[in-house]
Amino acid sequence: MTDERRDAAASGSVEIHQGDNLEVLRGFDDGSFTLIYLDPPFNTGRRQERALETARAPGDDPATNAVIRKGFHGREYERLRGDLRAYGDTFDDYWGFLEPRLLEAWRLLADDGTLYLHLDYREAHYAKVLLDALVGRDRFLNELIWAYDYGAKTRKRWPTKHDTILVYVKNPDRYWFDSEAVDREPYMAPGLVTPEKAARGKLPTDVWWHTIVPTTGREKTGYPTQKPEGILRRIVQASSRPGDRVLDFFAGSGTTGAVASALGRDAVLVDDNPAAIAVMTERMPHAAVFRAGEQAPS
Repeated sequence: MTDERRDAAASGSVEIHQGDNLEVLRGFDDGSFTLIYLDPPFNTGRRQERALETARAPGDDPATNAVIRKGFHGREYERLRGDLRAYGDTFDDYWGFLEPRLLEAWRLLADDGTLYLHLDYREAHYAKVLLDALVGRDRFLNELIWAYDYGAKTRKRWPTKHDTILVYVKNPDRYWFDSEAVDREPYMAPGLVTPEKAARGKLPTDVWWHTIVPTTGREKTGYPTQKPEGILRRIVQASSRPGDRVLDFFAGSGTTGAVASALGRDAVLVDDNPAAIAVMTERMPHAAVFRAGEQAPS
């Protein structure tokens, strides 16, 4: 068997779904995915339709439209949301869009599964507080910092050159994490460790130095929000096993699916943007594509 045929035989399947991700997600079974990676659009201030049901409780103030939202384990956190609204005019717009999708992601996450939420400095702190309230602070595993050094740098403040990835696990006693499977990094001071350790490299910490997608090279697809394969490879290696299902419903250029499939995982990708679908189908010609209204086989 040739190397190419061997690689194809070992790769995982890929499904690409075109449509509104909230509607697509509702067609998947509970606990279907071991790993869910989300790279949602950062807060643009665009108003989105809210799709989460709320229930008014006795004592709520109709004048302020205060409501109680039911979360997992019966938690009520609308008061927290009300406090956070004071810090930004676009808070309700963005989180009214994102919250119901996070709820669906949590429903779809397997008992040993892990959720990675990729945001920038504008929303990461809100997301941490709200997810703690929504799914439980005991389910928070890590705050990862992806640091890079590329692009323009302001001289009016410290230049912002990092993203934040929040990591939550469905069950703190059962989640899958394989530190031995991930790529290793060079020691910053190799002279302070044994030659054997220096040759092997060190396990990554929660701060990842990794370049953005190069403007030229194999990875580049031309999609504006494309993330580098190295970041997704580390996530997939650590938090899933060959044969596990991986979900990304803000799929964009499809990096999650390309990496997961190459590592023998089965990937499900969702995006509503025709340009994203075109990039993904070219990047992963072995993928099965489902348009809005079509159902994937169970």
